[in-house]
Amino acid sequence: MPDSRPRVLVLDDYEAGLGRSPHLAALDDLIDLETLREPVGPDELAVRARGVPFVVTIRERTRLSEEVLTRLPDAELVLQTGGHAYHIDLDAARRHNVMIALGRRSKSSPSPVVAELVLGLMIAWYRNLVPAVNGVRAGGWPASLGRMLSGRTLGVLGFGRHGVTVAQRAHAMGMTVLAWSPSLTPERAAARHAQAAGFDALLARSDVVSVHVPLRPETVGLIGARELRLMGPDTLLINTSRGPVVDEAALVEALSTRTIEGAALDVFDVEPLPAPHPLRTLDNVICTPHLGYTVDAAFEDFAETTARQLRAYLAHDLDPELVLNPEVASRRPAAWGGLRFHPSPSGALS
Repeated sequence: MPDSRPRVLVLDDYEAGLGRSPHLAALDDLIDLETLREPVGPDELAVRARGVPFVVTIRERTRLSEEVLTRLPDAELVLQTGGHAYHIDLDAARRHNVMIALGRRSKSSPSPVVAELVLGLMIAWYRNLVPAVNGVRAGGWPASLGRMLSGRTLGVLGFGRHGVTVAQRAHAMGMTVLAWSPSLTPERAAARHAQAAGFDALLARSDVVSVHVPLRPETVGLIGARELRLMGPDTLLINTSRGPVVDEAALVEALSTRTIEGAALDVFDVEPLPAPHPLRTLDNVICTPHLGYTVDAAFEDFAETTARQLRAYLAHDLDPELVLNPEVASRRPAAWGGLRFHPSPSGALS
C-alpha cells in the first residue's frame, strides 16, 4: 500500500538540529521526513525534491532562485526557519505558486544568541585566547599579556534585535557603547545603554566595531576601504551579520597592511569559506563557520516552529502573518493543506 503521508524535505541540516528533533519525530504519523545533511546543487535538488510538497530551508546559502523553483513542480510550501527569506526569489515563488512561510516574525523580541558570540569573539581577541590555546595544544606555555574590554568603546552598526542585545551586554561589561542606524534617535539609544552617533564618527571613535545591519541592496559593501581607514590601526571589526555587508577584498587588504588591528568574522561572501581563501591564513583574523545562531536553544525553536507550522498547514490553518505570498493560496488548490482566509471589506486577504 503506498504511503499516504506527504513528504517533507529538510535541506542543509548539517548539525542534524531538525532531523533529530523530537518535535518533528512526533509528526511521524502525519509526514514522511527526509533530511539532507550536506548542501546540494540544483540538479540533485530537483531529483531529491521530486514528489515533495513541503521543503524546509535553514540557511541562506540554499538559494531558491527562478531556476531552482522551476525545477520543483511538486513544491507547495517552503518553510524558512528564520525571520527573513533573502535567499528566496519571492517573485518566482509567486509565479510558480509556491507558498513561502517564515519561522518567526521578522520583528520578534531580541535574542541573546548573536550577542553572546560577539562578546565571546571580543574576549577571545583581547585575551589572545586562540594563540594561547593553540600554543598549549602544541606543547608550549605561551606568554600572553591580554587586554581588558572594560573601558573600551564598542560601536554597534545596526540597532535592531541583535544590535540592541549586544549593546546591553557590552554595557554590563563596562564598555562605552556607540550606536548607529538610519532611524536611530538619541532617546532610543540611551534607553538601551548606548549613545547615538553618526556613521563616520562611530567608526573613528570605536575600539571595536560590530556589524548588525540586514543584508539589503543599500547595505552591500557598507564597510569598504574608506570605512576601514576611518577605523584605524587599533580597531577590531566584528561581522556576525552577513558577509557582503563588508567588502571582502578591501578587508583582506586592510588586514594585510594592518590598516585595522584585526577582524573576527562569522559570515562570508561564499560559505563555506573556500579552502585557499586568504582569510584562512592571516594572523590577525578569527574566522568561525557561521555559528552565530547554531545553538541548541535556537534549533529547538526552529524544530518546534517547523512542526507547529506543518501541523497547522495540514489542518488548513497556517498563520497568514508568517506567509510572504498568501495570494498563492487562492491560485493553487492545495493537495495537502493550505490557509483559511477571511475576505476584508476591501477585498484583500486578511
